Amino acid sequence: MSDRTSTRKNSTPIKVYCLPEEKAQIEANAKAAGMSTACFLREIGQGYQIRGIVDYERVRELARMNGDLGRLGGLLKLWLTNDPRTAQFGEATIRAVLSKIEATQDAMGDVMTAVVRPRAKD
Repeated sequence: MSDRTSTRKNSTPIKVYCLPEEKAQIEANAKAAGMSTACFLREIGQGYQIRGIVDYERVRELARMNGDLGRLGGLLKLWLTNDPRTAQFGEATIRAVLSKIEATQDAMGDVMTAVVRPRAKD
């Protein structure tokens, strides 16, 4: 029995007394980081920096924007290869496509900034 390896479940827990609102805040922070409360507190207590999980809604938004860029790029490619289906495209149409690509790139940049530097919750 003495040659068994030590595990966390066999170790003595550390008790921390806190108010209900403090406990709720710690649990919310752990959930935002995608960790259990115990794991979150253990990591913080050992000086590790907690990295939150990426917001999946924003990732979905980036994927949608990437699809838009792909479709616009395909249209532009057809026009550049003188495809008969794009014979009716004028310069104004091509400039509009390029403008839409630039706008989508700007929107993607805004979403990426929001993922990297999330706003503080009010």
